[in-house]
Amino acid sequence: MSEPRGRGVAWTPPASQRTTGPTGLRSDGGATREGGASKAARGRAGRHSVRMRLTLLYVGLFLVSAACLLTITYFLVDQQLPQVTTNGGVIAITGGGSGGLGAGAAAVSACQPLLQEVAGRVGRNTLNELLIESGIALGIMAVASVGLGWLMAGRVLSPLRTITAAARRISARSLHQRIAMTGPDDELKELGDTFDQLLGRLDASFRAQRQFVANASHELRTPLARQRTLLEVALRDRAATNASLRAACERALAAGEQQERLIAALLTLARGERGLDRFEPVDLAAIVAAAVAARRGDAEAAQLSLAASIQPAAAAGDPGLAERLVANLIDNAIRYNTPGGQVEIGTGTRAGRPYLTVTNTGPVIPPDQLGRLFRPFQRMDLARRSPGGLGLGLAISSAIAAAHRADLRAVTRAAGGLAIEVLFPPPPPPLARPPASGERILVPAGR
Repeated sequence: MSEPRGRGVAWTPPASQRTTGPTGLRSDGGATREGGASKAARGRAGRHSVRMRLTLLYVGLFLVSAACLLTITYFLVDQQLPQVTTNGGVIAITGGGSGGLGAGAAAVSACQPLLQEVAGRVGRNTLNELLIESGIALGIMAVASVGLGWLMAGRVLSPLRTITAAARRISARSLHQRIAMTGPDDELKELGDTFDQLLGRLDASFRAQRQFVANASHELRTPLARQRTLLEVALRDRAATNASLRAACERALAAGEQQERLIAALLTLARGERGLDRFEPVDLAAIVAAAVAARRGDAEAAQLSLAASIQPAAAAGDPGLAERLVANLIDNAIRYNTPGGQVEIGTGTRAGRPYLTVTNTGPVIPPDQLGRLFRPFQRMDLARRSPGGLGLGLAISSAIAAAHRADLRAVTRAAGGLAIEVLFPPPPPPLARPPASGERILVPAGR
């Protein structure tokens, strides 16, 4: 099946729009108060632990470096101390820039012990003075290094304290706040910017959740109000007949069925957004063939031509959710179409990845409004409103595709309608043995 040319405007649902359903998070974003005081006390007691470790690290490095420097200085000074030697009746005083002194043999033998003793005493006194003075200087600098290390550790950890204070201050009702760290473009500023990006995603998710709850409440309240009105009118009618009561009950049952469809759709959306824990083999071609056969009557009633090009496409996932994905896309293509239009469906494998394509004619969709179609309860204009639609079909399809780690891509067509493609991940390699009856195949989480 040849794919129709679109406007070149493609849309892929972002992750923030794939998780707009109920999340079970508290609306105030707060944590449980139980144990909060003790945790805060423990946090205050150990808030300087990293700073203390950094200070001790700085002091330790300073002491090791200073000790190595003093050791090297000690040996260098020891090599420069004067030493007394004799050579052929000449007394030589080496070290410290001294030279030699000529004398007779008797004088040499008489002076040599005295000179050696004096030179040794001078050397020992010099080295002792060097050790004492160096030790005093090292002690003074060690004390100073503790204060300097504490100050430097505090300066290094200052951005982290800023991030911690912002994390404690920000809640679900103030996710619009940002850290907006300034300073050099280093790792700490990158951490602050990453935290701001996380807050942005959380803010968008919470806003989408609140909008989802409001829309779901509105959609559920309408059939409930209609059902209650029908029953109250029927009960207050003193001249009611069996036929009128039966008609009222049938209309109330129709409103109840609408509620059931909406609740089932919400459950499917929540299940798709939750993700899949286990993956099973899915015959995408067989699912599409069954869905096309079941909906040919609907297409003929809507005066549409339904064409299918089905090629083998083996995927992995949840068969039930995959059936719902196919059904939603086909129902959407049939429901939002024009008389005399077309619906084309295809399956196959491209570059080792199974795919599903659904293309339909219909009203022209503005490119900037394409993303709205994949949000829960988001309908465009009257041309795309359908009496049987709930505004959840494409949102559920997007959530199911995300749960299967599939890429969903939608393209607007210049003549009207949509071209949607779902590209599934490659299926896992075949097992060495065929699975036993009823055995489920576990696919690794990574692609």
